Amino acid sequence: MNASVFCNYSQVDFIMNKVELGIYIPTFILGCILNIFALLIFFCFIKKWTEASIYLINLAILDLFLILSLPFKMYFSEQKQIVDNQLCTFAHILYFTNMYGSIYMITCISLDRYIAIKHPFWAKHIRSPKKTTAICFSIWIFVWAVGASTLRKDDQSGCFHNMSTKIWSPPLIICLELFGFLIPMIILMGCSFQIVRELGARRGVSEQDDGQRTTVRSIIISNLVVFLLSFLPSHVGIFLQFLVKQEIITDCYQKQTISLLLQLSLCLANVNPCLDAVCYYFVFKEFRELSVRSHSIIWRTITLQPTGSE
Repeated sequence: MNASVFCNYSQVDFIMNKVELGIYIPTFILGCILNIFALLIFFCFIKKWTEASIYLINLAILDLFLILSLPFKMYFSEQKQIVDNQLCTFAHILYFTNMYGSIYMITCISLDRYIAIKHPFWAKHIRSPKKTTAICFSIWIFVWAVGASTLRKDDQSGCFHNMSTKIWSPPLIICLELFGFLIPMIILMGCSFQIVRELGARRGVSEQDDGQRTTVRSIIISNLVVFLLSFLPSHVGIFLQFLVKQEIITDCYQKQTISLLLQLSLCLANVNPCLDAVCYYFVFKEFRELSVRSHSIIWRTITLQPTGSE
């Protein structure tokens, strides 16, 4: 018989019900306000659609959808048994597809910024608003197609917690960890380090240029740190929970700790839409202050315009 039958998670559930209530309600309110405001700014005040604005609009929409899934997550987390499989399926897809859509969108922004700064000659030929729109559309299709085919509920297992054994199958978890997080993380880290090094190697013609480069490096490093803090703990937790489901980890205390770690790390990941909105603030600030100075290094970096020459 499965050893998990003898392990009581009631204390973990009690703690998480309090934690989720304290985190998700402020996150939902703040995230909705910030991301809706960001979309209004983009659609009403940004007249020229660049690669940056297209990516950020899509990221804001993904973040908003993720925020809108939190009430469903709170509701189903308190249900011991599913009474509506279709609603649970919709909640699962809404939550997980938009989380991984955000990861892919953030990765594409970093990769596009790297191409624009490191390889400006290539950038003129391979980058355009139309191509960026096609990339974003492909991300939406991919994450929703994978989510709909993978997260479809056909049993009475728990919703969000105590998910079916099929979800924890080795091929699925390996693909999730590899293509859903590890590869995007490696791309994001590599692009960020290359951009920071490239900007550090360039000498500004004035103290203002040097200050702008420092600001850009700070923004890029901050984005990387936010990404790692948001998604690294949750994917470590998913891997550890996978080991529990495969009965590689069988100690009850360890399983309880891992369950608590996974749920806490997902709470942290769900704050990411609010942190992304803080990044939007700096983008808006630079759009407003530097739009009249198109040669500014911050302007070119944030709007993903090619800088320099190869």
